[in-house]
Amino acid sequence: MNLAHRVVELWAPDAGLLTLDDLDAPGGAQRRPRARDPDGTWWTSDPPAGRYWLVLDGERIPDPRSTWQPEGFDGPSAVDDGAHDWTDHAWTGRDLADSVVYELHVGTFGGGFDGVIDRLDHLVELGVDAIELMPVHTFPGPRGWGYDPVQLSAPHVAYGGPAGLRRLVDACHARGLAVVIDVVYNHMGPLGNHLPRLGAYFDPGRGTPWGDAINLDQAGSDAVRRMLVADALRWIEVFHVDGLRLDAVHAFVDLSAVHLVEELTAAVHAAGERLGRTTWVIAESDLNDPRIVRSVADGGYGADAAWSDDLHHAIHVALTGEQRGYYADFSGLPDVADALAHAYVWRGATVPSRGRRHGRPIGNLSRHRFLGYSQTHDQVGNRAFGDRLCHLVGRAHAEIAAGIVLTAPFVPMLFQGEEWAASTPFLYFTSHPDEWLGRAVRDGRRKEFAASHDVADPTAVPDPQAKETFDRSVLRWDELDEAEHRDMLEWYRALIALRRREPDLRSAGPDDTMIAPGTPPGCLMVRRRDLVVAANIGTSNVTVSNGWRYVLLANRPDVATLALGGTLPAGSFIVARSG
Repeated sequence: MNLAHRVVELWAPDAGLLTLDDLDAPGGAQRRPRARDPDGTWWTSDPPAGRYWLVLDGERIPDPRSTWQPEGFDGPSAVDDGAHDWTDHAWTGRDLADSVVYELHVGTFGGGFDGVIDRLDHLVELGVDAIELMPVHTFPGPRGWGYDPVQLSAPHVAYGGPAGLRRLVDACHARGLAVVIDVVYNHMGPLGNHLPRLGAYFDPGRGTPWGDAINLDQAGSDAVRRMLVADALRWIEVFHVDGLRLDAVHAFVDLSAVHLVEELTAAVHAAGERLGRTTWVIAESDLNDPRIVRSVADGGYGADAAWSDDLHHAIHVALTGEQRGYYADFSGLPDVADALAHAYVWRGATVPSRGRRHGRPIGNLSRHRFLGYSQTHDQVGNRAFGDRLCHLVGRAHAEIAAGIVLTAPFVPMLFQGEEWAASTPFLYFTSHPDEWLGRAVRDGRRKEFAASHDVADPTAVPDPQAKETFDRSVLRWDELDEAEHRDMLEWYRALIALRRREPDLRSAGPDDTMIAPGTPPGCLMVRRRDLVVAANIGTSNVTVSNGWRYVLLANRPDVATLALGGTLPAGSFIVARSG
């Protein structure tokens, strides 16, 4: 038997008997036996005609390795036929270091994959180079963030399924946009998760904030890791995706000599080489550990880039003054400057909220190995009321945050709607069909905010299960016709165009980013080679001594003239050529 002809393959050593009910077989449903390898892998070489159930010791269940769930996470499975007339044959990918990334949630951005296609021209005109999709694999219910996956390899039916995702990727490539998929390999959703019954997919002795850790280094972990690598390659090879964002790799419990991030990255890069395309792996990590992005030759895991929250936290504290929770570890503008220079603010010192040392210096690593941002789905959506930065600090300071991010030495990332100061919040929403779980999520969230003193009345925190919570988070595209939102959009377009035009703003560090001497209190003045990036977040104009020849960009009509005369107005942001 040629192993390439195997279908409906599943590692299930704990299953007494695993068969397949072919629901759409000619002549009616048929039950088919499956072969079992000595390691406990079950498979068949006879593809089902359409929908099918796995039958585990007499009980019908969806296939955990399903590639298509046409009726949702708890319905029968199907084999994705891969049909699509691709037009991206000349596509070779993009350089991450030279890109601007745009994170979006498919359901609230466009309603589905085809709805996102309808808005791609907006992103092209904005000037971004890549979209990063929040998880699109199958999860419980029609709406949610997607971080409680069930079938990892099956694109969500409510978004348009496998065919819809192919149309979206093809349309992106036709417009010069790369596509990154956010994948969740650190845990599985509590609903519809049959893997614990099949084998040692989890390690009950080692937990994560979301449940038992995936088994990455104990007995049976070879098969688990093969499943995760196969899933990663499926997005690259079958859907032509350009990269993966690995969710919360700090929750990987892996003491293997070859860490899963290294293994996944090597596989994704090798697939790209075979296909003649540039492929990326971007890791989200709370560790402040540069090993994640160091090359394997230098003792690292080789990921292309990592999310770095320190810049976000520093900007947030500087502009809002909030210092609750993890924000208590940041002091505002001095930390913004520190993050711009060193990526990590915390790089080996004791962090008060953690009560221990945290992080390590990144040394001479290219700053293009890190994504910089002032807003993300996490940092907006995990607030009690989904407040965007513009809701908290107003337009002028939101413009300053955008300016800092888009002139930083990192790969900039934007979050959907920030480019026009969207009025809609981005709330945490779910649609768990299990009522008990839905209540537990709602009550737990409200209890969390009561304990953190974010809200005086925890019952006012929106119920994640309510459809209204989702509806409030859907972007209002008609706002782009309003002057205030249109002006903000023009600011973002101008910033991205400036970054594209000025090589000094795309330099990789570390020696090309430093705090300008004589920076007044309440101001940020950063040298980026021959350019000066300056912001005044205070309430008063300040006098600065400068040798700027002319201003390239300013966020207010009066700023350029005043800045050249040595005055930096309150609430202003400029980029100027140094003397």
